[in-house]
Amino acid sequence: MSRQLALDTLALKSVPRFARTEYSLEYHQAGLRSATGPVPDAAAAQRDLYARWGLDFLWTVQDGLRGDWGQWGRNTDMGHAEYASDGSDLRKPNHCPFETVEEVWAFDAVTEYGLPTMAEQVAAYEEWLAQKRRDFPEQLCPGGYYKTIVSGAIQAFGWDMLLEAAADRDKMEPVFDSFFRRTQFHMDAWARTSAEAIIQHDDFVWTAGAFMRPEIYRSVIIPRYAELWKPLKRAGKKVLFCSDGDFREFAADIVAAGADGLIFEPVMEFGEMVEKFGQTTVLVGSAVDCRDLTFGTWDTVRAALDRSLALARTCPGVILATGNHLPANIPAPILEQYRAYLQAHRGR
Repeated sequence: MSRQLALDTLALKSVPRFARTEYSLEYHQAGLRSATGPVPDAAAAQRDLYARWGLDFLWTVQDGLRGDWGQWGRNTDMGHAEYASDGSDLRKPNHCPFETVEEVWAFDAVTEYGLPTMAEQVAAYEEWLAQKRRDFPEQLCPGGYYKTIVSGAIQAFGWDMLLEAAADRDKMEPVFDSFFRRTQFHMDAWARTSAEAIIQHDDFVWTAGAFMRPEIYRSVIIPRYAELWKPLKRAGKKVLFCSDGDFREFAADIVAAGADGLIFEPVMEFGEMVEKFGQTTVLVGSAVDCRDLTFGTWDTVRAALDRSLALARTCPGVILATGNHLPANIPAPILEQYRAYLQAHRGR
């Protein structure tokens, strides 16, 4: 594991082995307990787990001092499915506070939730970064923001009201712009910090691809990404765009807008991503699907790993990961085979 190796990978520099990350390792509580004892310190347990897995890069974002929107204004909690092995993350949805689409069109995220001062937010981000670096000195912990334009609208309105409101592009654009303006404040703040890289998370598509007209993405959403990234680029930060779902239709637009890297799920076919972007853009993912890890055979997983490694060796900048997380119900033997195989074969 090496923080510097992750930085070199983001800079497309030559490295001796592939950088590595994984998502949701913390859900595997048995691994945490065996690494540090029955009652581990949380940070120490995670450090040991990340060391055993050889992680160089951690997926970290921070939505700022007013990141819990439910404390400041209207917000739709759509709940959370049971994902952890003990079911502790199960959360029931609440009632959408928006009764009509006209209420959505009248919404302004900056007015609704407010913002701290820039000095307060920069100081808070630096304090957060310092703690991350103390807790995980061997991994690169980027800054980042989760509730960007579309994800912000999902968080505020829920899917039903968002889909209804987004049917009218002209009335919805000012609403999207309010989430952009709120995100812009945080990108301006991150640009003033010592963070080397920033993850811009926005779940702006579905597994099946775009859920709005493509013209809306290209004229309303992605040009605003380009504006978000200008202060970061001026400050020398690397920008990594992250979305669930299949955004291959817009990947070239995202890169043209200024993204240095793309973080994606296996639905974004790894070979296609390597072919189109592997020489110029950091790719965070692989051909491995968590459904094969959970329900498939080791032969299937190993074939996906071998294909991932062969493709990755044609690219200057790859961070290997199973892009749709490592859920808690992956059988322990196949999870260990996966870990050990990549550890043994991740050389360039």
